[in-house]
Order: sequence, then structure tokens, then C-alpha cells
Amino acid sequence: MRKVITYGTFDLLHYGHILLFQRARALGDHLTVALSTDEFNTIKGKAAYFPYHKRKMMLEAIKYVDAVIPEHCWEQKASDISNLHIHTFVMGDDWKGKFDDLKAYCEVIYLARTPDISTTSIKDSLQNSI
Repeated sequence: MRKVITYGTFDLLHYGHILLFQRARALGDHLTVALSTDEFNTIKGKAAYFPYHKRKMMLEAIKYVDAVIPEHCWEQKASDISNLHIHTFVMGDDWKGKFDDLKAYCEVIYLARTPDISTTSIKDSLQNSI
């Protein structure tokens, strides 16, 4: 079984996320999503609209996602890859080069983001409509 993993906050779920999961899942037989915990988002300086347990519930309902695990810190990626026997690490291409050190453990692929959609653009649009 070829296993793939991706990481993120996945707040305000949108079609760009779904396309990322679809493309990541197509690279293997099993997709694990490491979902940033609320505590880790605070460390990153992010504020998610939905709390971890609700974001996790939404991800688990997506047919391309086989497992959801908590992401507690930046440093856990190498141990997740080893412990979960991951073959491919996938991130959006705005992270290109940032995780190349993981090539020592598995294949690293940066996928192009879906044009014209992002959680940030949704939040900005909602803020501007108030």
C-alpha cells in the first residue's frame, strides 16, 4: 500500500482543499491528513474559525481522506513519516522548498494551488462585506 500525507489547518473548507485531497490521494492508496491542533495554530499565529474537533469531523467525511491525525508541532513530520510508513509527503506549492529535508524519508511533492480560492481570500471577502 502506497501512503501519502499532507498537513494543514484546513479551516473554512473549500473546493481548493477538496481538489488538493483528490490529487494527493491519486498519488497513493491511502491519504492521511495531519490537522493542526488549536494549540499549534496559536503557536503559528493563526486563528481558525472552527475548533479542531469540528475541522477533523469535516475532513473525516471527505471520501479522499482515509485518516486524520493531530499536528502538534513543525518537528513531528519526520516521525509521522517514519511511524506511519509514508511514501509521499504532499504540500501546496506556496511551501516549495520548505520541506525538502523530508526527502531523506520519502518522496516530497508540491502541488499547484487552486487558482482564485484560499481560506485567506474567503476571510478577507467576508471581512470586507461587513
